[in-house]
Amino acid sequence: MISVALAGKPNAGKSTFYKAATRADVDVGNYPFTTIDANRGVSHVRTRCPCLDLESRCDSGNCRDGKRYVPIELLDVAGLVPGAHEGKGLGNQFLDELTNADVILNVVDAAGGTNAEGEPVETGSYDPVEDVDFVEREMDLWLAGIVDRNWETIERQSRSPEFDIEAALTELLTGVGASEHDVAAVLRDLEYPADPMAWDDADREALARLIRVRTKPIVVVANKADAAPPENVERLREAADRVVPCTAAGELALREAADAGAVAYDPGDDDFEVVGDVSEAQRKGLERVRGVVSEWGGTGVQAALDEAVYGVLDRITVYPVQNETHWSDGQGSVLPDAFLLASGATPPDLAFAVHSDIGEGYLHAVDARESRRIGEGHELSEGDVIKIVSTAN
Repeated sequence: MISVALAGKPNAGKSTFYKAATRADVDVGNYPFTTIDANRGVSHVRTRCPCLDLESRCDSGNCRDGKRYVPIELLDVAGLVPGAHEGKGLGNQFLDELTNADVILNVVDAAGGTNAEGEPVETGSYDPVEDVDFVEREMDLWLAGIVDRNWETIERQSRSPEFDIEAALTELLTGVGASEHDVAAVLRDLEYPADPMAWDDADREALARLIRVRTKPIVVVANKADAAPPENVERLREAADRVVPCTAAGELALREAADAGAVAYDPGDDDFEVVGDVSEAQRKGLERVRGVVSEWGGTGVQAALDEAVYGVLDRITVYPVQNETHWSDGQGSVLPDAFLLASGATPPDLAFAVHSDIGEGYLHAVDARESRRIGEGHELSEGDVIKIVSTAN
């Protein structure tokens, strides 16, 4: 399962985002280090369900009238403070939790109402752009520390005639999610001494930064955008490549109202309808949220998750079926499963994603939309419905 981690300083709204996105019961407070132990939960990315191309909707519990929600892991950990890479605050705990994350959502208080330590200050008095550079810097230095602590091992290995720096660094960095391909790509872009003994701190920090950029890409979530001076959001957009304006509190309010039957709302919708009894105060609160949703095209929570998975990680959604005519599994359920695959994935990749036995016994695949057999080198696309024929079926 794709793993998305929430990063940022304390009190930026990470736990509110997490609670809204997972509907899990977690502590949310206006003080630093509300979160001590990491929270792990299931959230979803949203895409168009292929059942919209059928006469009736599918049987999946993750489909709401053609809006398909595909499960991902969401991780909420303790907030970062300056010096986190050296262990300040809960820094080591936070950074170590990021090891297996595929992508990072840097939740920033766009309103500028919390200082560098996560303490409440007057709205607009702190520059949120500082938090963009701060999180990247702490992650880079954390990774550089891992490299530095293990560099003597690299130096000893370099004395061997069979030494291969690419293989040595891959072994060192596998634990932080770097593959052999990642290391090779980074070394191609890095100018470095041939002899590891000649590397200095700057060389190791440059290596760490490039590895982090490649293995831990970041989307900036401009949270509390509803309370932010307009120029703050624009400056954040200028400071980072991918920025999503967001009101996690607004999303949480809508989710809770929907659960109570007060509004008709699906995560990621750009509007909602009041359908139940609400007090005048509740109605006014919902109308304030509607203004934000109207301005930004949603609350930003779903958009941030979608940007992380479909945008940054470049995933596609593919639907395996056993009956290519009815798009169903062996029990007759229509489009029960959806898998997030890397762009460029092929039918054998889907087969292995379903089950290793299915992959090992792979024979061929059928494109259910076109009712035709496709080759094992065929590149799958978003929304494909595929029948896998395997000796393990």
